[in-house]
Amino acid sequence: MARRTDPKFDPYGNFAFLLEIDGITSAGFAECTGTNAEITPIEYREGNEGLTPRKLPGLSKFGNVTLKRGVTQDLEIFNWFNDGATGDVRRIRTLSIVLLDEQRNEAVRWNLLDAWPCKYIAPDLKGNASEIAIESVELCHEGLIRQTP
Repeated sequence: MARRTDPKFDPYGNFAFLLEIDGITSAGFAECTGTNAEITPIEYREGNEGLTPRKLPGLSKFGNVTLKRGVTQDLEIFNWFNDGATGDVRRIRTLSIVLLDEQRNEAVRWNLLDAWPCKYIAPDLKGNASEIAIESVELCHEGLIRQTP
């Protein structure tokens, strides 16, 4: 059987991605987790129906996205979080996580709607370690759209 080499069916690696805030390429990140969406089912049954309840769509929920990167002098992400912590929550209309193919072209885009940072974690520091200091920011959002070019 011949191997299928159509790029439409070959999966992409998970190691080449970038973050865009309102269409502008932003900071590079080492890790991006938690991009998910869920529709909570509502079970409903009327007295004259069978024993199995119907499942109806309920509320949509979107998981918080965690971004991790090495600590640098760049304060943009921390300041964005800190503004919210002091009462000035700035929602980004469209924040995109862009997966790149082997040639570094856009392959898939996930748009987070009305995103803002709800948690910041400074790095764990260890005197006897030889690792990169990693900070993370958790973003909450109100919608997820998946696009392909």
